Amino acid sequence: MENIIVGIDVSKDRLDVAVRPSGEAFAVERNARGLEALVARLRELSPHVVALEATGGFETVVAAALAAAGLPVAIVNPAQVRAFAKALGKRAKTDPIDAAVTAHFAEATNVMPRPLADEATRLLADLVTRRRQIVEMIGAERQREQRLTGPRLRKSIARLLKALEKELASLDGDIDDAVRGSPAWREKEDLLESVPGVGPVIARTLIAELPELGQLGRKEIAALAGLAPFTQQSGQWRGKSFIGGGRTAVRCVLFMGALVAKQHNPVLKAFFDRLVAAGKPKMVALIAVARKLLTILNAILRDNRPWQTA
Repeated sequence: MENIIVGIDVSKDRLDVAVRPSGEAFAVERNARGLEALVARLRELSPHVVALEATGGFETVVAAALAAAGLPVAIVNPAQVRAFAKALGKRAKTDPIDAAVTAHFAEATNVMPRPLADEATRLLADLVTRRRQIVEMIGAERQREQRLTGPRLRKSIARLLKALEKELASLDGDIDDAVRGSPAWREKEDLLESVPGVGPVIARTLIAELPELGQLGRKEIAALAGLAPFTQQSGQWRGKSFIGGGRTAVRCVLFMGALVAKQHNPVLKAFFDRLVAAGKPKMVALIAVARKLLTILNAILRDNRPWQTA
């Protein structure tokens, strides 16, 4: 029996649905009545997976309604779906076509359903994201401050920096309350911070942005973080290996952790030094340290055991 795959294109007011392999297509309104009709119809189909593109928030309510109804939901990367469409030679872009391409992508790549983050996890992720935005704004204002000489403009920047730093402190307090107020998150944070090189920012970003940590194998978790290497080659030509994709925020904090760990974590320092001594460029060695750090953190949460040097 063939697996039934459903692709949904989510727009502001409408949901276009495509079903494979039957080729069935239909649409419902993106409101309570439409979601009820969609759930009822999909329950009759008993799909293997229902795939939706991440669309900046429009998909959240739809995915939550489907998951609450017990349907197997997966949120897929829109960039990957678009690249898949180009590979198929589909230049036209309409909502029904996008739904069909999403279903085809899910079928071709064997997308697996994943449990959605609960409301508390989504709130923590929003807080962590906002904190990152504030930090970026502070960095931008400090760069402007270095270039400006006019006293009035420098005073303007100083006032804004003071407000941003106050907001950053407030967000840090909210994040701390959220994490330390949850026994499960508090235990996870303590386990992650047991690894030299991992502090509160890294631990809380991983809890919020990578809830799969500790539940997947090392290759799968590296791919989610965008740290799985891929090589370009053709015939006798051998290209370099690259990393990319995945969750940018997770990859960035793991690089931060790798920079600290290669100096203060005895295991990862020895690993970094060994790679450099073998002739690896320092940036390549640093990426390898970030990937190894992620593997260690994944194993620590999987085994529920803190860092041990021996």
